[in-house]
Amino acid sequence: MAAEARKAVTTASLRRMKAAGERIAVLTAYDASFTQRLEEAGVEVILVGDSLGMVIQGRESTLGVHMEDMIYHAACVARAGRYALRVVDMPFMSYASTAQGLANAARLMAEGGAHMVKLEGGEVVLDTVAALAARGIPVCAHLGLTPQSVNQLGGYRVQGREAADAERLQADALALQEAGASMLVLECVPAALAGAVSRSLEIPVIGIGAGPDCDGQVLVLYDMLGITPGRRPVFSRDFLREAGDIPAALRAYVEAVKSGAFPAAEHSFS
Repeated sequence: MAAEARKAVTTASLRRMKAAGERIAVLTAYDASFTQRLEEAGVEVILVGDSLGMVIQGRESTLGVHMEDMIYHAACVARAGRYALRVVDMPFMSYASTAQGLANAARLMAEGGAHMVKLEGGEVVLDTVAALAARGIPVCAHLGLTPQSVNQLGGYRVQGREAADAERLQADALALQEAGASMLVLECVPAALAGAVSRSLEIPVIGIGAGPDCDGQVLVLYDMLGITPGRRPVFSRDFLREAGDIPAALRAYVEAVKSGAFPAAEHSFS
């Protein structure tokens, strides 16, 4: 079915998908052309990620990405988007205070065309999440491996393996939902923990390196096309090599997420 024939995805429709057990397909995009291709393939949510700092700008991490970068790329995606819900990352230190977070989220919505903003962290961002939600700005929270905290975490490592860390993550997830978050991304956490969190929450939980039992899956577009320079994350899969061309690779990804074929055991952590 053509993207134009579908209804636009909303926070309410994502909740209905979770309730119905229908998996949610999410990919990153940073420009108009790929946005059109993702929507044609049936992707429900497009994440304009600060991962653009690494895959587009060539940085070593996401820390050098600025608000102007996010607004520019979000607006490129918004001009082409007709169907998918657009989630836009708030970059490093753009929500260090609640007032700063409100001002920058408003820019992403008004100038970048975001439908939802994404921020990283647990207890420390609860006030900001509540303030955003109270003012009609949907929030996607992000727990587990939070790339903006990579220096504090000591690298890109699986999070939540120790009992105390898992308990803290579960408590943070519930607190974020109660503060008003509309969605949660779990990155690089053990599959069993991610499944438990997904079952405990009413909001959709989207996994990346978090096993098969989340409500949906997200990958960085360039990773799943096998074109990211350097080593591809172990939780990703090269759909382009398997499918032969980009449209077919995107469709294969959506189908694999929907059927539960992706992620498999080799893309998950224990």
